[in-house]
Amino acid sequence: MNAVVMKFGGTSVADAEKIRAAARRAIRARRRGRQVVMVVSAMGKTTDELHELAGQVTDSPPKREMDQLLATGEQVTISLMAMALQQMGWPAISFTAGQIGLITDDVHTKARIKRIDVQRVRRELDAGRIVIVAGFQGVTEKGAVTTLGRGGSNVTLVAIAASLAAECENYTDVDGIYTADPRIVPNARKLDRISYDEMLELASLGASVLHNRAVEFAKKYDVPIHVRSSLTHRKGTMIVAETEEMERIVVSGAALKKALARITLKNVPDRPGVAASIFHALAAANIVVDDIIQTETTRKLATVAFTVDLPDLPDARKVCRELCGTMKGMTAEFEDGLAKVSVVGVGMRVHTGVAQRMFAAFGKAGINIRNITTSEIKISCIVDRAEGPKALRLVHDAFDLGKTPTRRMTRSRKKGQIR
Repeated sequence: MNAVVMKFGGTSVADAEKIRAAARRAIRARRRGRQVVMVVSAMGKTTDELHELAGQVTDSPPKREMDQLLATGEQVTISLMAMALQQMGWPAISFTAGQIGLITDDVHTKARIKRIDVQRVRRELDAGRIVIVAGFQGVTEKGAVTTLGRGGSNVTLVAIAASLAAECENYTDVDGIYTADPRIVPNARKLDRISYDEMLELASLGASVLHNRAVEFAKKYDVPIHVRSSLTHRKGTMIVAETEEMERIVVSGAALKKALARITLKNVPDRPGVAASIFHALAAANIVVDDIIQTETTRKLATVAFTVDLPDLPDARKVCRELCGTMKGMTAEFEDGLAKVSVVGVGMRVHTGVAQRMFAAFGKAGINIRNITTSEIKISCIVDRAEGPKALRLVHDAFDLGKTPTRRMTRSRKKGQIR
């Protein structure tokens, strides 16, 4: 199947003219003989406006009803897009996620895709139609509407492209993936290509162009993603499998997670199974936990600290207070004024001195590092939230990310050596 799946984010379909512009882009692909599926988000700030509307009705809207409400945003866009295409003389049909059998689990507001039945989409494509699908949403086995979380339309994009064995294009209001957020780092540089692993780390660490679950899908099914601007026809950034040449670049990008909270549990019984019970309770509440540190305070007690995204703090606070009620003497402390700055690059596997360079930049600027975590291809530092943007600019400059990298090989190290 010579098919392409095009996703248009909210800013790319924010008004009638932008919807027509997206439609014209799909028509150009059809004229080149391609079958076209369009995945669209809600128009402009519709999702934010729906959140605000819910807040006017209740302080704590049920998650099931929030999904029911938020899914309406994409339904508006798919209908308008189909109308625009038909007005331009091209056959088109719109579908909600439920209508194409996009089945998710039943975790409202953070649902995960279980499967897609693309037979209906294939039939419409074979009939010559442009197919428009609502992003960001799905349905459970029992038919309840779910949403995939912020950035979930990207997940829809990759999942459909993988199911159709189609090419994958993500249209946004920026012209690709940058070495850092250009709104914070003025000299950030657009990347021509980046590996799945690097993009997955950057997405998890605060880069907002792509949802990390979309990148997971792309890596699992080897679906290259072309991230490009809906405003121009220039080439954007290709997200692809890792190549040997990528290891020559020590750091590919830097990211800032602006809103982070840390929870510290003190007087935790230091015996087998306790940590498991704590994090099982958090997982059962669908809270994603990061940066876990456990320290022994006495032979029988320990302190366990971990971070969560700030929007998850209310649920995490509730779970931790319930745990404190069941474990005698355990207390919980909550801190919400934190941010995380990270550098990412597959080249870290074969180059030394990365950590020292990052820490030296912070030290020279007087920025205190509250916590450090590493993986094979990333180093993250937690800092005070107010210093987050400055810290991002510092590490971006420390690794010369604003400059086009040379192809010269630098001294490497054996795998396993400490950076």
